[in-house]
Amino acid sequence: MLIIGIAGGTGSGKTTVVQQIIEELPADEVCVISQDSYYKDTSHLSFEERVKINFDHPQAIDFNLLVEHLEELRAGRSFEQPVYSFVAHNRTSETVTTYPKKVVIVEGILILTHPEIREMFDIKVYVHADSDERLIRRLKRDISERGRDLTEVLTRYQTTLKPMHQQFIEPTKEFADIIIPTNRYNTVAVELIRTIIHQKLA
Repeated sequence: MLIIGIAGGTGSGKTTVVQQIIEELPADEVCVISQDSYYKDTSHLSFEERVKINFDHPQAIDFNLLVEHLEELRAGRSFEQPVYSFVAHNRTSETVTTYPKKVVIVEGILILTHPEIREMFDIKVYVHADSDERLIRRLKRDISERGRDLTEVLTRYQTTLKPMHQQFIEPTKEFADIIIPTNRYNTVAVELIRTIIHQKLA
């Protein structure tokens, strides 16, 4: 089993890179785990209290559960991956059964901040995009997919996203084996990762 960690700031293009990597791999040989699924359960809080949570801080992530689930996969066992709702700011009652595969991709803004999880990655990738590009992508996504309004997204960016990126996410570049700039389609970097995957699987 090959476990790949793909990190980078919000709106940096991580999901696009993941898709580019897996599109040439057999579907039954790869699974993707999103850090977003592992936001801590906040059912004990009111909606108003959940809205105020700093979701860009490492403390918002249930890393212990993610470690436990990755260990299950390594041991050849499946697990129930949580499903998170960005509209409700909380986990749902649903789960997704996740099975061991030859390639496991874990993606998320904070996954390289956790030492134990970093150690579990065979390849560590950091996806980089400039701050203006990331803000534009975040605006489009949060308004169209997550029911946010423009003022809310901009306020959160200024008060939370930007400072958290500078404090926790940007510094994790130093742990990356490969840094991919995504202001343009980066064919060479993605092909390099695919080649490494095929070599290790062989």
